[in-house]
Parts: sequence; C-alpha cells; structure tokens
Amino acid sequence: MPMILFLVVIGAAAGFFATRLMRVEADVPTTVVIGVAGAVLGWLILRFVLSISGWVVVAAAAVGGAMALIWLWKTYIAK
Repeated sequence: MPMILFLVVIGAAAGFFATRLMRVEADVPTTVVIGVAGAVLGWLILRFVLSISGWVVVAAAAVGGAMALIWLWKTYIAK
C-alpha cells in the first residue's frame, strides 16, 4: 500500500511539473493520471535501460578479464 501512495504522490508532482513545462492546461485528476502513468512508464523504461546496461557492463568486464589473463599468460608463462 505505501508504494501505491508513493507512486500517486510522485506521479501527481510529476504530472504537475510536466503539464507546466509543456504548457498544457489540464484539471487536477487528469494531471494526476498523466503523472502516475508517466511515472510507471518512466520506471519501466529505466528498468529496461539498466538491465541492458548491466549486461553490457558484465560483457565488457568478461572481455577485460579474459584480456588480462591472456596478457598474464603471454608475459609470465608462454615465453
């Protein structure tokens, strides 16, 4: 229940700021609905982007680790 309340409060504030920034005249319920829907959409987009960037970081770290091991092997073992 607290998460829903938090989402409504944040969504209402986001809707208020978004309608002001985009110069849209809307009543309070419409502003709250726009804000809550925007908060959910933004959360989903952010989760998607972070999950993709997480895989990219893991892949880059794996390649870097493999390169470090190859360098160690070439430098100290395979002379």
